[in-house]
This record gives sequence, C-alpha cells and structure tokens, in this order.
Amino acid sequence: MPKYRALPLATLTATAIATMLLLSVGVAYIGVTSYSIYLDEVNYRSLSPEAALAYKLVNEGRLPDADGLRAAIEHLDTLMGPTDLRIQIVTLVIGLLSASVCGIIGVFLARRIARPLEELTSAAETLRSGDFSARVTASSNSTREVTSLVETFNDLAASLDRMEQRLRFNNMAVAHELRTPLTVLQGALQGILDGVFPMDRKILGDLLLQVEGLGRIVEDLRTLSLAIGQRLVMQREWIDVAEVAESVLSAYGPTLNASRLEVESSLRPARIAADSARVGQAVLALLENANRYAASGGQLRCETEQLPDKSVVIRVLDRGPGFPEDMDAVAINPFWRGDSSRSRETGGTGLGLSVVQAIAVAHGGMLDLANRQGGGAVVTIHLRPA
Repeated sequence: MPKYRALPLATLTATAIATMLLLSVGVAYIGVTSYSIYLDEVNYRSLSPEAALAYKLVNEGRLPDADGLRAAIEHLDTLMGPTDLRIQIVTLVIGLLSASVCGIIGVFLARRIARPLEELTSAAETLRSGDFSARVTASSNSTREVTSLVETFNDLAASLDRMEQRLRFNNMAVAHELRTPLTVLQGALQGILDGVFPMDRKILGDLLLQVEGLGRIVEDLRTLSLAIGQRLVMQREWIDVAEVAESVLSAYGPTLNASRLEVESSLRPARIAADSARVGQAVLALLENANRYAASGGQLRCETEQLPDKSVVIRVLDRGPGFPEDMDAVAINPFWRGDSSRSRETGGTGLGLSVVQAIAVAHGGMLDLANRQGGGAVVTIHLRPA
C-alpha cells in the first residue's frame, strides 16, 4: 500500500475554511429558498378564487382580467410586510444555525490539529523534569508540519537520553580511572610519612608514573572538552601529513622496537591545511594503542595518502586481535578498552580512540575502524580541506 502523505497545515486550514464557508452559504441558501417556497404556497392558498386565478395566469405568462389582477395585487400588498419580516427572521435563524454548525466543525478540526501539540507540550514538560524517555506518537492523519515536529522531538529526546546515559557512564568511568592512581599515591605517600616505605628513587619513580598517568587522563579529558566546544583546532596551516607521521614514528620508534614490533611505512606526500600538533597527537595515540593492544601481532604499518578530492587519509594497520563485532561500542564509548586489565597495567586511559575521533571531526573528517583480512585492525583518519 502507498504511504500516506500528510497534508501541509496551510493546505488543511485553507481547505477547512473553504469547506465551512461553502457549507454555511449552502445551508443558508437551501433554508431560505425552502421557506420562501413554503410562504408562496401559504400566500397562494389565502387568496380569493378570483385573485388566485389572476395570480396563476400571471405565473403562466398570460394576462388576467383587470378585476382579478387588482384583487391579487391588493391581497399581496397586505401580505408583503409580514412576509418580508418572516423571511428576515428565518434568514437570521438559518444563518446562526449554519454558523453554529460550522463553529462546531471548526472546534472539532482545531482539536484534532492541536491534540498532538498538547501531547508535545506534556512530553516537553516531562523532558524538562529530567525524564528523557518521553516520546510522542504522531497519528496517521496529522499534518505534515506536526508529523515533522513530532519526529524532530522524538529524535531530540532520544539524543538527550543517549547523552544522559553516556554522561552517567563517563562520570563513573572517570571516577574509576582516577581512583586507582590516587589510591596508589595516597597509600605510598602515607607509607613514606609513617616510615613504612623508604624514600628512595624507585618508589619516587613509581609515584611519578602514577602522576603521569593522571596527567594523561586530564589532558585527554581536556581534549574532548575542547572538541565539544568546537575549540579543538585553532591554528590551521599547510602541512605535509607524511612529514608529521614520519616525525611521530621517529620519536616513538624506540618504544615500538622495545615491544618487538616490526614497523613498516608508506608515507606518500599529502598536503592539507590542518593543525600540525593535533594531527601529530592523533597519530601518536594510534601508535600507542597499537603498541598496547597489537604488540602480539609483531607487525605495524603506517600509511598516508592524498585522495583525488584533496582530502587526506592516515592509516595504521596491525596484526593484533582486531576490534569486536560491535564497532559502535568502540566508536561511541570514550572509555572502551580491548583488554581493560592489560591496558590499565600499561597506563592506557581508554580515551585514545575518542580523542582521535574528536581531532578527525574537528578537521571536517571522520575516524573509520575496520578489521583486516587474516587478523588485525585498520584505523583510518580522514581529514578534509577546510
């Protein structure tokens, strides 16, 4: 069956007004005409036989005699005043009756149009109270504008519901991420003050690692906050993404070598107006993720490429365990980890991919996650020209 197409509100309103006007005029015309015919019959029956004959001949287009015509005219003159008054009263009554009928129909149509708006108002009050589960169902005969408004409202409510759930989860995740290093710091410092632990370089080095981990969490959270406020990319300049990636690979190379990762690269020139520091941060985050989660694969490859539409892609490929089947859990959840216990031991915050995604989106691009044939993952950063 073809899908029902809702009429625009303006069309429906104009149609309803035109229909009510036609109905009002039609009822008034039929009522007044019918009553006029009735009065004619009553007046005709009240005529004398001589006047009735003259009246009949006139209606038939024939000329009556003078006496009969005079009698008909005199009788009709006496009935003219009362007849006009009756017609005026009947016209007024029928007009009021038709206006009442049209008013009732108008109220009925107005209620049908306004009912979804009342439901929207009630649902909006529910949203304002903090309950983001409120939804509105549009009836099949709603106008196009009302249907669009209901769909937009439901999308907004669903978005707020997802944001609220994500915010609640993020708050718990932040507390969880901060609890471990803070507990270690508090216990170690308390032990040093109580004389339980000696104040030597090894203990201080371990505490410094915990502080650096806290610093990484705070910096990642700051990056995501800047992205939400659309202030993440502030300084665009023409750069060669291949040079940026090569610089990051050179600086992080010893760490990758220590993890026994064989690094390959295919860095083709790729120029674009972008924030060099943020692009380098994104590449470094991908290399750190690969170092934590894909070191067992023994291979890592980094590629840069300029596409025909002047956009730029950066790919990091590995032979690790890859991503789970539910890719949305990786892309949406800012604290996702492939292996939570292992990543926490190696200092990961779980925010890496979210930071990379935020940097890509800030450059008008996107982050693409996929699994490689034969095992491993492919993470692609798309950067588009400003």
